[in-house]
Amino acid sequence: MSYPEDLKYTKEHEWVRVNDDETLTIGVTDFAQSELGDIVFVEVDPEGTEFDKDEVFGTVEAVKTVSELYAPLAGEVVGVNEGLEDEPELVNSDPYGEGWMLTMKADDPSAVEELMDADEYQDIIN
Repeated sequence: MSYPEDLKYTKEHEWVRVNDDETLTIGVTDFAQSELGDIVFVEVDPEGTEFDKDEVFGTVEAVKTVSELYAPLAGEVVGVNEGLEDEPELVNSDPYGEGWMLTMKADDPSAVEELMDADEYQDIIN
């Protein structure tokens, strides 16, 4: 399994990428998608939704289970991956690329530094 060094991670198995415009792209980790199995449906809150840290912002449905997605930081949804409507399996095949879930504008962008780095994340899953 891979855990890119340029990402931050949460204990709920989400990853966070800081974009050039200071928005954040969020998805689920390689570990999470492998634990879920074949993903058949992804639902996330629409653009404009505001949420607090650790609040549920969507769900991932796999063949055998449904898992909630938790916001790594407080903020507002500014984009969603509409490609997952037709191809939710992208989360399985490319969790750090085409399988991203949403982009958000964080209330406090510096709070991303409080999230885990790749080594810390691997420590909690091993």
